[in-house]
Amino acid sequence: MELFESFLAAIGGPVSGLMLLMSVVATCLILAKLWELAGYGRNSQRLADQTLEQLRQNSGLKERNEALLLLRNRRSPRLQAMAAVLEVSQTGVAMADVREESMRLARKALNQMTMGLRPLEVIANLAPLMGLFGTVLGMIEAFRSMEAAGSQVDPSVLSGGIWQALLTTAVGLAIAIPVSLIHSAFERGAEREANAALDIMEQLFHLFGQRHEAGISAATSGQVRRA
Repeated sequence: MELFESFLAAIGGPVSGLMLLMSVVATCLILAKLWELAGYGRNSQRLADQTLEQLRQNSGLKERNEALLLLRNRRSPRLQAMAAVLEVSQTGVAMADVREESMRLARKALNQMTMGLRPLEVIANLAPLMGLFGTVLGMIEAFRSMEAAGSQVDPSVLSGGIWQALLTTAVGLAIAIPVSLIHSAFERGAEREANAALDIMEQLFHLFGQRHEAGISAATSGQVRRA
């Protein structure tokens, strides 16, 4: 128990202990997110571009099935969005319904990427406030010690209390600054992934829409000739 109390005193009190616990949570979230991003693969955009080019040349049912098998188990949200369009487009529903259902599936994939970002944002915002709270508590304790000492104030008592109080602010900022920067980087990455996914989906909608309209025109022309 004494060892634990000594440790808390060394790091600036119980508030600093809570902030260190927050830093451990933030580190775990960051490592988990980095592991998730590493699983997306570096060649996801290249694979998407190659698949789009093949579908522009021939987007028949066989080619769509082959592309879907290639993309279905990929972890990258842009490739999952692409697979969603390919899967829904084979159901035979109207293009408007294909677009709506594909967007729903794509949003589900993109939401997976933003999981864990909200707790990081909370930690980045809360850490400096907790540091300030610890500083206020430390200053209160320092002035209480001065009052208890009366006219025989030991400067070391006051300086020790102020040191402990300011340490919590330093700990809070030391946690908040890197977590805030990393959270911002993750948000930018999620935004880029979302924009890439939407761009790929729009290209597929345009491609399949053109083929769908061409099929309708061909069928209509055939009916007119028979008439």
